[in-house]
Amino acid sequence: MIPVTSFKGRKVALFGLGGSGLATAQALVSGGADVVAWDDNPDSVAKAAAAGISTADLRGVEWHAFAALVLSPGVPLTHPKPHWSVDLAHQAGVEIIGDVELFVRERRKHAPDCPFIAITGTNGKSTTTALIAHILRTSGRDTQLGGNIGTAVLTLDPPKAGRFYVVECSSYQIDLAPTLDPTAGILLNLTPDHLDRHGTMQHYADIKERLVAGSGTAVVGVDDSLSSLIADRVERAGTKVVRISRRHPLAEGVYAEGSALMRAQDGASSLFTDLAGIQTLRGGHNAQNAAAAIAACLAVGISGKEIVNGLRSFPGLKHRMQPVAKKGDIVFVNDSKATNAEAAAPALSSYDRIYWIAGGLPKEGGITSLAPFFPKIVKAYLIGEAAPSFAATLGEAVPYEISGTLEKAVAHAAADAARDMQGPAAVMLSPACASFDQYKNFEVRGDAFVGHVAALEGVSMLI
Repeated sequence: MIPVTSFKGRKVALFGLGGSGLATAQALVSGGADVVAWDDNPDSVAKAAAAGISTADLRGVEWHAFAALVLSPGVPLTHPKPHWSVDLAHQAGVEIIGDVELFVRERRKHAPDCPFIAITGTNGKSTTTALIAHILRTSGRDTQLGGNIGTAVLTLDPPKAGRFYVVECSSYQIDLAPTLDPTAGILLNLTPDHLDRHGTMQHYADIKERLVAGSGTAVVGVDDSLSSLIADRVERAGTKVVRISRRHPLAEGVYAEGSALMRAQDGASSLFTDLAGIQTLRGGHNAQNAAAAIAACLAVGISGKEIVNGLRSFPGLKHRMQPVAKKGDIVFVNDSKATNAEAAAPALSSYDRIYWIAGGLPKEGGITSLAPFFPKIVKAYLIGEAAPSFAATLGEAVPYEISGTLEKAVAHAAADAARDMQGPAAVMLSPACASFDQYKNFEVRGDAFVGHVAALEGVSMLI
């Protein structure tokens, strides 16, 4: 835990007592703050009280006594309308911050020179975050990994000299971190997302820009116009910018030419490494993720050799294009985190002969947007509530069966792939659906897939 000493002896309101909120309350108390916490969920309030956190309905307290409102990132700050706790804080002139802001204040106070890499973007954040942490750890660095990736940032070990932090930041967290100042900040890309919480695409982009604007080195993907403009603005303001691209050569920066990653300096380019053969970094989207990791790791002093070694040994992000087993020329891929069509596209784009397991609780739009990848699909195995509608979309374009259950789909896909005499193939769970019709969450679904694969005769597990 990181004790939050910057509010020692002061009174702090906290709203939102889910996992990260409760961890934040405990970190504040550990650092000597006087915390008054609340949540709209009575069960969360009861859990916090049982953990020794002082709770009270914040609608009935004196707000002028508070030094800050610490808001959980899931609570609306601006859109569709501010939460009532936000309104009360504004009326009292109380600053509103989140757990990432508390972390950066503690880092500045206790170990301002310890390297800190922050990652944001619409797509690829988690893979890039996990990849950077893996590179640092395999190079022998003391590495702390947290943030939006699933580990609350204040549960990490406290800042000290030589300790590296790798923190994934959502737009919600950035919005609550006004003094975010990473050593290296990454903005991967921008596409429409979370507009219900940010109102407009421009507001969403403006929030993302704050992360790189406050960075020592800004690593920015320039394959979309909004991010490219951000790179130009941040550079004009005096920040060092390293541009990355998966689509175009650059005069300066890191870019992909197929599976080759090139580093351009002073107008001259040279091969940094080639991702060919690294199963966990297949596809153009992962070329961008790897380019960002290279640029950020170089910015914090990691050598080229150490970076390449880390790239080659990267085990992949669990449930995201994760190779879990092999049987001859067949690779079994767990992409359970692909809970909509857009999220399934990168995996489908990365293999040429696919036995595709898809379905679950359908999302709006279905899989019509995936039609460009249908020629890659040898056969589809449809499960869950979405099976009939997915079958209608596939029509005569892709052979399919309605398997119903994941267990049956794995068995049938593996058997069909074993009869495939036309070269390497992938049996892939990339559902393009939520899991809730059959599983608690995508993690449970992915684990079930791995279990069914492990039960097959003759497979060699990779995890």
